Amino acid sequence: MDRKPTALIADDEEPMRQLLRSRLHEAWPELEIVAEAVNGIEAIALTGLHQPDIVFLDIRMPGLSGIEAARMLFNRCHIVFVTAYDQYAIEAFEQGALDYLLKPAGGERLRTTVARLRERLGKTPANIERQLSELLQRSGAPAAAAKKPVEYLRWIQAMVGSNLRMISTREVLFFRADEKYTRVQTLQGEVLIRKTLKELEDELDPNEFWRIHRSTLVRVDAIAEVKRDLRGRQMVRVRNFDEELEVSRGNAHLFQQM
Repeated sequence: MDRKPTALIADDEEPMRQLLRSRLHEAWPELEIVAEAVNGIEAIALTGLHQPDIVFLDIRMPGLSGIEAARMLFNRCHIVFVTAYDQYAIEAFEQGALDYLLKPAGGERLRTTVARLRERLGKTPANIERQLSELLQRSGAPAAAAKKPVEYLRWIQAMVGSNLRMISTREVLFFRADEKYTRVQTLQGEVLIRKTLKELEDELDPNEFWRIHRSTLVRVDAIAEVKRDLRGRQMVRVRNFDEELEVSRGNAHLFQQM
């Protein structure tokens, strides 16, 4: 590839992030680390912002594990797991599509991973959904595995004239409260639905949609940029969309690392 390869590091321990950054710089000087995340949710948001080629994910992080985050990222970038628990690693990762580093990352294993990544850059990330599902089951506690999975809302029903339109939540850029209605914004346009923002928030996957304002829910991976305006307010810019969305002071913590 002509441009520099880019990567994101996600680990809830700052010393481990610093160590991996340093070791990667030694093993792959041209690799640019564009962002660091402290948990899986932030990794997803920062991947949407920076579009890295590679994401290094610690397996055990609070809120959303590296494996769970990888299930949302695997077709958008190359994934490398970083773990202190080698019971996850050998059997699951040596199949080739998944890659891993054992903490503290370094040595021959890091050189092997770098060589694999150099070869894969510019190619479509491998479809590793089945391996991720198996890994998620293997890493989860038995009690958690027995729980019935939460069924989140995947389709929005909207009346457009006399026709019923079905909109996948994957198409939605954001939802905004509009008096008695909620505005559903996609790249194709907007529709109004008779459902409150609170009802939608309860039905949507909280890892995919964030409440950034009392009147706004935004799709995390649609966020292109977060900046401050002249009044000091945080403003979200959504990809391929001109309108900017205000982040309320109470929700500013969502972007505290940005």
